[in-house]
Amino acid sequence: MKISNPETIEESEKEFIDMINAELDWEAIENLLLEKHNFTLQEEVEYKNGDMIVHKNSIAYKFDFNIKVPLSIIFNRKGEFLELLTSQSEESEDDDEINIDMVKESLKEKGKKPELAADIADMISEINQED
Repeated sequence: MKISNPETIEESEKEFIDMINAELDWEAIENLLLEKHNFTLQEEVEYKNGDMIVHKNSIAYKFDFNIKVPLSIIFNRKGEFLELLTSQSEESEDDDEINIDMVKESLKEKGKKPELAADIADMISEINQED
């Protein structure tokens, strides 16, 4: 025996979830992502779904989003994985040296002068510092 209209309940629950979603503190969420996963949110955050759930014997709210994550994968010329970065601020401190060494090695293989390699390495270093 129904004692209430299920469509009314569903609509009221949806409105309630939408109100909670509208009040989410995205600055706090971004701080959590940075602390826990070491990345920041990009421009697009797509809301997928929200619901009321039971979590560890308590009522909780679950919101699902699709987000863009900056991702860098570093591997060497042999195709071997070196590092995975999920934030540009997390880049390796020795990135300049990696780029410089790669340029020097490449120029030496092609029979170029070491001075040219040093000049190009300096330019790469300057470009990286501007970012």
